[in-house]
Amino acid sequence: QEKSCHLSAALLGEDSEISQEQLYELLKYAALGRCHNAAQPSWCRIYHQSHLAGVVVVVLHEMSQLHFYRFYLQFKHLRKVFCHRFTLAPSANFPVSLYGEGTNLKPQNTPQGLTSTSSECTTKSSDLQCDPIIQRYGGKKQGLTSYTLTLEEQKKNDYPIEGSPGCKGYISTECDQQRTDSSPLFGLDCEMCLTAKGNEVTRVSLVDARGQCLLNELVKPESTVVNYRTRFSGITRKMLLPVKTRLSDIQTRLKKMLPHDAVLVGHSLNSDLQALEMIHPSVIDTSLLFARSEGRRFKLKFLAKAVLGKEIQCEKKLGHDPTEDARAALELAQFFIEQGPTKVAELNLEMLLTAEKLAEVSQNKAVLQPQGCGFQEQLNEPPPLSKPCFLDCLQVTGQKPLLLGRQGLESSGLCQSNLSTSNKQILQRALEDVPLSKFSIIQFNLGPEYLASHLHAGLHEKVRSKLTDMLTIYAGPFEENFCMKSVKKEFGRCGPIQSLTVVTETFQPYVCIQYEVLEAAQLAVESLNGAEVAGSCIKVQRPVTAAMLDCNVLIKELELDVENEGVIYVAGLKKSLTETDLQEEFSQLKDLETLFLPKDLQSGKHRNCCFLKFQKTQSAVDALEAINGWTMKGSELRSRNALAPGHLWKWIWQMNHSNGKQGKHIFYEKMEQLSDSEQDLRKKVKKLDQHIKKLYRSLQNNTLCVVLFPGVNSTHGSQPGLGLMGIKDDEGRSTC
Repeated sequence: QEKSCHLSAALLGEDSEISQEQLYELLKYAALGRCHNAAQPSWCRIYHQSHLAGVVVVVLHEMSQLHFYRFYLQFKHLRKVFCHRFTLAPSANFPVSLYGEGTNLKPQNTPQGLTSTSSECTTKSSDLQCDPIIQRYGGKKQGLTSYTLTLEEQKKNDYPIEGSPGCKGYISTECDQQRTDSSPLFGLDCEMCLTAKGNEVTRVSLVDARGQCLLNELVKPESTVVNYRTRFSGITRKMLLPVKTRLSDIQTRLKKMLPHDAVLVGHSLNSDLQALEMIHPSVIDTSLLFARSEGRRFKLKFLAKAVLGKEIQCEKKLGHDPTEDARAALELAQFFIEQGPTKVAELNLEMLLTAEKLAEVSQNKAVLQPQGCGFQEQLNEPPPLSKPCFLDCLQVTGQKPLLLGRQGLESSGLCQSNLSTSNKQILQRALEDVPLSKFSIIQFNLGPEYLASHLHAGLHEKVRSKLTDMLTIYAGPFEENFCMKSVKKEFGRCGPIQSLTVVTETFQPYVCIQYEVLEAAQLAVESLNGAEVAGSCIKVQRPVTAAMLDCNVLIKELELDVENEGVIYVAGLKKSLTETDLQEEFSQLKDLETLFLPKDLQSGKHRNCCFLKFQKTQSAVDALEAINGWTMKGSELRSRNALAPGHLWKWIWQMNHSNGKQGKHIFYEKMEQLSDSEQDLRKKVKKLDQHIKKLYRSLQNNTLCVVLFPGVNSTHGSQPGLGLMGIKDDEGRSTC
């Protein structure tokens, strides 16, 4: 009998934010499995991978999480079928980042190796002007200050910045002296393990400008380690057992070691500084210094070999050596500064990367010839050195990926696209070709008229405005001299309050309360409407606006959302309770799988509510009955079914704290344009949902299907993406 594949992922709160690398991790394992040295994803688990019938990725071009929740009711199939959902970091060029780095390079000749000086591996001076390094830095040599990241570049690349909302509690290195071209360089690298808190530092290395190691220390994480990631970090449980050094000790030592004009060098140094919870004003990031097109980046391992002639991160070693990596990044920066942009551009790193790929595939004797026809082109790229491009890996195993789409694919050079092709034609071709392929990427598009960035801005404001209305309730009437403290206390038992104001335009006082979570507002309407509060029998209601006329329908559909099955919301917790306290208190509840305790993203403090996810829906129903009226540490609890899927917590918080008044006059014009076309857009979205439904129904059982809203990066702002995934079962639904 055929084994049934299934997928598990505890995606609540911050854990539901998935990076591009984590997405590759999932797709690579699903497509290749352990027999080709692919590892189980760190954030989810596929059971019986070898029995997967295939992998289908549906990409909704230039659509974001914003589109899904603005047209939530129209995406009827998507929200009812896929039981796993996650927020996806937006990419500057999603097709290229998904299909892999360097895949648009198809050289006619194969250079003999990285050290080759043949014409294929050198760049003509006429071509240098097109090199991303020359375009960014010019051709002349400059001092090191020309290569440090500006404040804007640091913000764009997620560096910790003084005063930023997410950096509260971070420690400054206090290296605030003016930098000069003779300021000292220091190489820094950290290794992290996955803990209950997230990524925490477990090893730190610092080297000086001569490459001498100043610090190489193991660090005991504050939270329990969930995954040591030994393959990459080199850290094991045994290594950390005797360690007493904590993050605060490392922060203090680094502050003492670094002179006031120090410049830190590292590869994707933002990750290290975020993990160290430290702010440093002057940095050189070698992943950005050796610039590439389309926002892609070279890996440190490749740069060390191509530029320095050094082998690092060898497979024979257990994990990465942070001192080795810190020294490599430092030497790369020194090479760039001493040789200048022109010399670096003349290395033609793109061609060297392709040479390495082709040399590797030649060794494996698995070079495949491309077979292109119309929509589809089979790939013949060897495994990459940079991002884990699973499409190239598929080629080595002899599998033939299928790529269908009409926009964005042509820039990657992966298939012959027809820009006039409609979604209907793409669907028809997919229904014919997907069953013949083990790995397929299908890209649909709403059309350029619906994807303009100014429409995104209007769409964002509409969603923000409706969300604010749904988080807001009005309560009253109260007596003239009512006790505001009593009102705040009573309504605070329903969940965290964002703002509370008295309405003075009415004959008797009313109170306007805006909550931080949807469940709190709904709980207040359900439990306090008609109740006696502050000596008055009050009515509790939401604002009455045109956008809120379908509020009850939306609330009902959110409750039925497959993502919320088995999840309940609990309010009335004392803020002094820790996650450990709550785990103990709720341990008597049957089949409890996950507990998520939200926190304020600015202060880092826990809110007075939590979410509980149960393995079985009936267990959640039983827990709901048990918890209502339950007293914990002298505080009475209130609970209800969850409304907002776990991955939305951060997004709702950010929407709730954004300034709606900013640029309001601009939004009116944009929203008017949006209203003119929104009826057509709703129809388009509904049709798109039906296309995906048809495609999904045609898939074989045990097929992993991932639907991606890639997110948007533009001058008008950035919008996170959204991923939905599941493995199709006998009933045509995705397994959880």
